[in-house]
Amino acid sequence: MRGAALVAIAATIGNFLQGWDNATIAGAIVYIKNDLNLGTSVEGLVVAMSLIGATAITTCSGAISDWLGRRPMLIMSSMLYFVSGLVMLWSPNVYILCLARLLDGFGIGLAVTLVPVYISETAPSEIRGLLNTLPQFTGSGGMFLSYCMVFGMSLMDSPSWRLMLGVLSIPSLLYFAFTVFYLPESPRWLVSKGRMLEAKQVLQRLRGREDVSGEMALLVEGLGIGGETSIEEYIIGPADELESQEPGADKDKIRLYGPEEGLSWVAKPVAGQSILSIASRPGSMVNQSIPLMDPLVTLFGSVHEKLPETGSTRSMLFPNFGSMFSTAEPHARNEQWDEESLQREGEDYASDAAGGDSDDNLHSPLISRQTTSLEKDMVPPASHISSLSMRRHSTLVQDGTESVGGTGIGGGWQLAWKWSEREGEDGKKEGGFKRIYLHEEGIPGSRRGSLVSLPGNDMPAEGEFIQAAALVSQPALYSKELMDQHPVGPAMVHPAETVSEGPIWTALLDPGVKRALLVGIGIQILQQFSGINGVLYYTPQILEEAGVEVLLSNLGLGSDSASFLISAFTTLLMLPCIGVAMKLMDISGRRRLLLTTIPVLIVSLIILVFSELVDLGTVVNAAISTTCVIVYFCCFVMGYGPIPNILCSEIFPTRVRGLCIAICALVYWIGDIIVTYTLPVMLSSIGLAGIFGIYAVVCLISWVFVFLKVPETKGMPLEVITEFFAVGARQAGATKNE
Repeated sequence: MRGAALVAIAATIGNFLQGWDNATIAGAIVYIKNDLNLGTSVEGLVVAMSLIGATAITTCSGAISDWLGRRPMLIMSSMLYFVSGLVMLWSPNVYILCLARLLDGFGIGLAVTLVPVYISETAPSEIRGLLNTLPQFTGSGGMFLSYCMVFGMSLMDSPSWRLMLGVLSIPSLLYFAFTVFYLPESPRWLVSKGRMLEAKQVLQRLRGREDVSGEMALLVEGLGIGGETSIEEYIIGPADELESQEPGADKDKIRLYGPEEGLSWVAKPVAGQSILSIASRPGSMVNQSIPLMDPLVTLFGSVHEKLPETGSTRSMLFPNFGSMFSTAEPHARNEQWDEESLQREGEDYASDAAGGDSDDNLHSPLISRQTTSLEKDMVPPASHISSLSMRRHSTLVQDGTESVGGTGIGGGWQLAWKWSEREGEDGKKEGGFKRIYLHEEGIPGSRRGSLVSLPGNDMPAEGEFIQAAALVSQPALYSKELMDQHPVGPAMVHPAETVSEGPIWTALLDPGVKRALLVGIGIQILQQFSGINGVLYYTPQILEEAGVEVLLSNLGLGSDSASFLISAFTTLLMLPCIGVAMKLMDISGRRRLLLTTIPVLIVSLIILVFSELVDLGTVVNAAISTTCVIVYFCCFVMGYGPIPNILCSEIFPTRVRGLCIAICALVYWIGDIIVTYTLPVMLSSIGLAGIFGIYAVVCLISWVFVFLKVPETKGMPLEVITEFFAVGARQAGATKNE
């Protein structure tokens, strides 16, 4: 995991610079307005130019990042930070200063929008939440260090605001060096452009191992958008035991191959008894138990319901079977994209999958037709289903220790394929090709390693069996256009042939993408109206009422210096709380953190309203207000601060992830502008009590929205998350039609 963690830390320097800039301009504007004789409106414009720049660049950053890549956009962000710092250091007048602030806003917009996407696409699913909380941590760290710098400079006889702002260029140089010389391109973006060899090399570096074939296959499957996905169930066990029970039912079974020749298992379809299968049925009691509950929430929850909250990075699926989808050594020439079935004698397939291709950029075959000695000894039935899988280099269990196997894709999920053969009318063998995401089910009456009295299944009570739920659909690279060309074997089109020249705007109309956009946009705009800007605005005032500024003034500090020190202290309080959130993000999960922390925000805001309306004495009111503000800050940065960006970076398909997150980020910046510039107006019209009352109502609406609409995504591969959104959207549509 070290490679992915170091890359994430380097990428979040962009967020560090954002926090640094926010704090620096808050301090420097005190000296700018006096030096340049600025009026109130121009002073506000200087501060707001970076916000305007961030909003403007966000409108196109997502589509450009889907076209050019994530890394070039981060390099551009670092360059904009550097240039804007130099221009601010020079700034002879307010016009040049505003231009520099605009360039700075461009850099901020790119970093805030794309760093979460970059981390999500490079991080292992088991620690993705932890690493994606880093932007919040580094941003707050940047604010703290910047306030300390401004405080130190404020003690000078004549503080230089140009120097305060120009210091930004120094850390931005470090950011530029990391983006150019250290950060790799996102492997998911590389796969989406057909650059398979580069993607494999990046994954090997990030994961610290040679065998990344399983994750490579997962990244290819993530290229699909939409498609018909069904939820099925299988009992998986040793081939000889399952076959001995029902020797005539081979046509209902899927064969799974182990790492050694002759070693295989059989997956037998069973009636829907799993939690996931039950939850996926339109109109089921699970979905009707809570009115207005989105089926997506139930589907995602069914995956996490029976799993321990350990935050473990180890795969929980098939601990006794090893990497059952990994197979014998490949025979592909130069390990290029092809199908081993091309070499099989006497077989001529007409496949409903796509045609094979070969490309120098592809280093290893993702999918290959496998044959073991056990299969060769068997007489294939008229309709025989066998598995398609990855090459083998490792297993899930080696000498009692777990490691990621060839098709272990994280979060207890496994990736497999199945190929069905049948005799066509012309005597040729026709085939159907399906992709399967498998997940172990912890249903009542079963335990890992044995099968006990499963309803509706005539299975032995002893022996090693696993019940697994499966998401089954067409492979992402399936091509209907090639069906009439009768390609040999279950081959697929190369990813490079599916690359689009520009943004795939039509993908936004896919039901799963629309449902994800609803979640992303909803949580971003509700976060902005939940009160963080108002509380930040109010903090200096309540701390002054608490006597903190008077105490610091008695120590010889001026009012400005005291204000900067108070802001530094407030920011410092956030850091340990964000550290706790980093630990809990992949254990408790995003959804539970939100549902736990938002009620605390509501209570804090209500008490602030109470302290404004009821006079309990200056000291008591100040103590209550100070406590509420500190509690609000701490809980906000643990949940509602980082999680909206984390969710938005997880729930969209690879091909449109940049475009969709840019839409969500645009909503975020517009909401920020509205809240920032309506706050003074609201303050003069309804007062602080009214403002905090509105914020409390918005937080309540946020809790309801999260409870009904926001699913739990912890530990799940990005590709599985988007598949669930597609399934959930269709299920919701089916329920509505009924």
